[in-house]
Amino acid sequence: MEARFNYYGTTIGQKFTKYIVSAGRVAEGAGVPYATVQLVLLRASQINGCGVCTDMHFKDAVHAGDQPERLNLVAAWREATVFTDAERAALELAEEGTRIADAAGGVSDEVWARAAEHYDDEQLAALISTIAVINVYNRLNVIARVPAGDYKPGQWA
Repeated sequence: MEARFNYYGTTIGQKFTKYIVSAGRVAEGAGVPYATVQLVLLRASQINGCGVCTDMHFKDAVHAGDQPERLNLVAAWREATVFTDAERAALELAEEGTRIADAAGGVSDEVWARAAEHYDDEQLAALISTIAVINVYNRLNVIARVPAGDYKPGQWA
């Protein structure tokens, strides 16, 4: 498969991506565990059908020490016993935050309350920011039809 369009090879694409990278970095250091962030990034990317981001976040998580067997269960996290309650709350927030159009009210009060049980305000802001940024990246890659599979951990650090 070849990309439909080399978005990242354009001046606009490079400038826009620079700002997205900066926006994403704002959420770092808020106290949300790296493993949880990777789960959120992976799940949103799966939902959006973004192969590039699914490949990248799976590989980055494994490189950081997460278990492939556990990551393999992200799409079925509700039935899996390998996630903490805090990770489950983050995954649920990521799903509802990604599938806004699927629910008239967006993120439900119940999902928000579960997330708020595990994360403070700064961490919640970081999770919201992370979910927003990955959805931007997913859309850029899906629209341009960027192929997946070649990512090496840390390649775009």
